[in-house]
Amino acid sequence: QVQLVESGGGLVQAGGSLRLSCAASGRTFTGYTMGWFRQAPGKEREFVACINDSGRSTAYADSVKGRFTVSRDDAKNTLYLQMDSLKPEDTAVYYCARTYRYTSSNRYDYNYWGQGTQVTVSS
Repeated sequence: QVQLVESGGGLVQAGGSLRLSCAASGRTFTGYTMGWFRQAPGKEREFVACINDSGRSTAYADSVKGRFTVSRDDAKNTLYLQMDSLKPEDTAVYYCARTYRYTSSNRYDYNYWGQGTQVTVSS
């Protein structure tokens, strides 16, 4: 059974930083590209970042490029999202997910999802 559990969300002031973690169960992590998405109230779920199975290839949404960094530690079965220079518009529920593709920003290519963690950035 595939399980993804996010943590690390919270309330932070604009300009601050947070690091999100996504713990994956057993064989659900190694060998797969992993991604981060977010969903703000009343909006569609949107792509944030992804990282391929080797960790050598990453992709970011334009809105977070240069501020967010995705990484992974396969020994710990954990995906990370370092978020710096946070803005109020980054406020959303953040989800980690696993895709069967080499890389994708399309949420419909991701077939396993965590339950999400809330990030709130105050101005």
